Amino acid sequence: MDWDTEVLPEQHGRTLVVTGATAGIGYFAAERLAAAGAHVVLAGRSPERLRTAEAAIREQAPDANLSSLLLDLASAESTAAAVSELAEYERLDGLLLNGGSMALRAADRTADGLSTLLATHVRANVGLAAGTLPHLERTARRHGGTARIVHTSTSFVDLLRTGVRDVRARSRVGVRAYTRSKAVTEMFAYELDRRLRASGAPVASLVSRPGVGVDARTPRRPGIRDETVPFQRNPYTLWAQGKDAAAWSALRALTDPRAQGGDLYSPSGGVKGPPVRLTPNPLTQSPPPDTMESVWRQLEELAGVRLPTAVPAPA
Repeated sequence: MDWDTEVLPEQHGRTLVVTGATAGIGYFAAERLAAAGAHVVLAGRSPERLRTAEAAIREQAPDANLSSLLLDLASAESTAAAVSELAEYERLDGLLLNGGSMALRAADRTADGLSTLLATHVRANVGLAAGTLPHLERTARRHGGTARIVHTSTSFVDLLRTGVRDVRARSRVGVRAYTRSKAVTEMFAYELDRRLRASGAPVASLVSRPGVGVDARTPRRPGIRDETVPFQRNPYTLWAQGKDAAAWSALRALTDPRAQGGDLYSPSGGVKGPPVRLTPNPLTQSPPPDTMESVWRQLEELAGVRLPTAVPAPA
């Protein structure tokens, strides 16, 4: 493993979107990308927290090139509005789909009655990926290289004994509902990459798993991790890493020149450690074709989008 966790590849000229950028892993990923020279679009639902995140990043990287994007992942309308706003950017090189509710209550519902976990971890991200795909492809063809979509998952997926067939299936246990939503995330990510490869589109879809990041090991940042922010206790603190280190897997997937579509990155130690490429779980990477086709149609219906069977190459 020759990936340097302290020095990212040069990112000047690239525009990268990070969802959930006002706290935790998303914040630290955005901070590192900005310090490496990228134009980072901070996506979050609170204008105040977006301003706080911008200020904190500028303390660490005074020359940071930042924009803010209002995005409520629980709202299909907000997701569509964010896609429309991103279409106005001159270029779009990558998406880090990190955001999602961490209130693991299976009974929570959005205003339109959808499970909050399913809405924020699946519906919104499918909508963002589908909506921005044409812009990502145009950017890659115009500027060279490959645009990337990085989907955030969890090692909990490896605890599943059976695959997912019904995207909307309910669970009374919050952790199980969360794990199922991340299994669907991985299924979508790998299938999207297969279809993009088949079409020759210069866009790669990758998966990252952060391991365990805890507040007690996270560096101080004003308004992000300080005395004004509620401290979340975690029983894994002795064995875990900070949320800055938990961002490493996503950062490698997004910026490593050697990373390829379909790759999965996770901490070398499972819970913590430098990011390494792992063999994906066959339940999510290679489900039976009829299962994947059914899940694909369900995702289209859920997000109200049409996901390409093949992205047509330019004439």
